[in-house]
Amino acid sequence: MAVKGAYRIRPKKIRDRRGYFFEAFRSETLADIIGYPFVVQQANYSLSHRNTVRGIHSTSVPPGQAKLVTCVRGAVLDVAVDLRVGSPTFGAYDVTHQDEESGTAVYLADGIGHAYLTLTDDTCMNYLCSEAYVPGTMIEVNPFDPEIGIDWELDGPPVISDKDAGAPTLAEAAARGLLPTYDECLARYAALSGVRG
Repeated sequence: MAVKGAYRIRPKKIRDRRGYFFEAFRSETLADIIGYPFVVQQANYSLSHRNTVRGIHSTSVPPGQAKLVTCVRGAVLDVAVDLRVGSPTFGAYDVTHQDEESGTAVYLADGIGHAYLTLTDDTCMNYLCSEAYVPGTMIEVNPFDPEIGIDWELDGPPVISDKDAGAPTLAEAAARGLLPTYDECLARYAALSGVRG
């Protein structure tokens, strides 16, 4: 993807008269691509009404929290935003259209923010996370920050939490020291790659 450390995963489906089957991801293949193992410590689901905007969310490093995110019902406009201060793609974003039919997933390394807009009612998202949630480590950036400039393709007023609506802009979050640095994230990736041995 346009954000270094973010990957789009498109499965190969096996179809027959019953429907279809696919592998959502294989740990060895993903580890070969990202350079370290993705070990799942927590799984989350969200259910959202149409026109809901969630995010931009990430986690401080340490502890970090890489994610593999998939739309399992409905459809979303999924957004990855580089929140790593000093990254060559800092502030850049990339969009993936996900829906229940495609099985497309997005892998987001530590320090990459995640957000999405639901395009249907009762949209359900699945998150596989590399670390369990630690209270006080969540990073929020305003999804409507004009400096990031995400084209949300809204066709009505967004449904958004008060926390996300009041989140700081990317520049404000950086000035307050809320964001991880690219070097912190690289050190974490290097430590994780050593685990593979």
